[in-house]
Amino acid sequence: MKSFIKVMKALSDPNRVKIIKLLQQKMMCVCELRGSLGISQPTVSKHLKILEEAGLVDYAKDGQWVNYFLADGRSSPYVASLLGNLKHWLEDDPEVAKLVQKVPFLNREELCKK
Repeated sequence: MKSFIKVMKALSDPNRVKIIKLLQQKMMCVCELRGSLGISQPTVSKHLKILEEAGLVDYAKDGQWVNYFLADGRSSPYVASLLGNLKHWLEDDPEVAKLVQKVPFLNREELCKK
């Protein structure tokens, strides 16, 4: 039951759900997520850590970049099920739609140099 509660708590924050929805579009660095959400870098990092600990998000280093992406769901049946469902949930939510529309225009080189 602990892993179920951990996943549910990780998804109990609107910004963490938005991060999941953004990462459905593509791998992103902290600066891209910060630019999309309009929240501070430390706050984004804190949210990513919680999502990572719950098994929802993973990361890979690529030179100077740390790319975050959705986990494959192998760590937990709850993660696999929720990530699968979240692909279809909230697609018609205006806030999520607005965020997703921004994704193609995010330029990590521009966002990360600020």
